[in-house]
Amino acid sequence: MPIRAILFDKDGTLVDFHLTWSAATYAAMQRLSAGNEEKMARLVEINDYDLKNHRIRPTSVLVAQSSADYGVTWAHALGETADDAFFARMDRIFIEEGLKHVTPIGDPPWLLSTLKAKGYLTGICTNDSEVGARAHCEKLGLLPWLDAVLGYDSGHGRKPDPGPVLGFAADFGIPPQEVALVGDSTHDLHAVKAAGGTAIAVLSGFAGREELAPHADHVIDSVMDLPALLETLER
Repeated sequence: MPIRAILFDKDGTLVDFHLTWSAATYAAMQRLSAGNEEKMARLVEINDYDLKNHRIRPTSVLVAQSSADYGVTWAHALGETADDAFFARMDRIFIEEGLKHVTPIGDPPWLLSTLKAKGYLTGICTNDSEVGARAHCEKLGLLPWLDAVLGYDSGHGRKPDPGPVLGFAADFGIPPQEVALVGDSTHDLHAVKAAGGTAIAVLSGFAGREELAPHADHVIDSVMDLPALLETLER
């Protein structure tokens, strides 16, 4: 089946993960620990954060999971209750700090406008919160070119489950086999493959070709290489 719709992971695919989230995570840990050195140290440890270089390590839970997953561990480390109020506060802090540092990969507005001009449906499929994802997309000027923004809390579940892909396909009345998902992690690839769609891996995140290629239908260096790949597939 032809590809009629393209979903994009956000962090590591359209947004530079290191430049955006290493700084934002450090600031979020500082704010939530509120000057308590013990709590800060626990957060640094559980997030596998490289304090010396101020970088998230590739093995960190922050790379592919959502705050609904690692938020429970954060709450316990801080001695707080892992309830809706804590998750809401945590997401709000991450949104605020992420917006201060959000850095695109290439030229996403040009990419999305080009795809829309060719008739593709486009959307974001991220394990970030929907509010956070929309805030990033608005700052980067992407919202006019997006048909949907799906976060972990948008009602379809979260990657690697196929729910977000299936939900997007159902919402727009197309077979999931006509949806491609572009992402930098196996979570992305597993989600779209389980839905029956096309998995396109990008090498702009933590994972290398050897990790992603076995799970992908196509591998490209950067999301900016996508138009060329699509032209080849169309031919």
